[in-house]
Amino acid sequence: MSSESLERIARNKNVARAAARQLSMEQLHKLAEVIGEVIEQKKDEEVNRQEEEAEKARKLAEIREQINEAGLSLDDLVTEQPKRKRGRPPKNASKS
Repeated sequence: MSSESLERIARNKNVARAAARQLSMEQLHKLAEVIGEVIEQKKDEEVNRQEEEAEKARKLAEIREQINEAGLSLDDLVTEQPKRKRGRPPKNASKS
């Protein structure tokens, strides 16, 4: 089953019912178990992602606080912005 058909089933209850009619009760229960496991896994991944973002934000706040306590600004840390090259390189630039 393709991801497109799964998305179609997830978006439309009638399509899901039609697909479920093709399965036995045992298959439906197994499908429900698998989907439940997938949902739990996605929840865990989301919780981990949020915890990582919170940790990153906490570290960033600590660094900003240390910068302020030292009497520095971000401009003191970055002396000059890197210059970007614009446009495409010449076609024969790699042939030296």
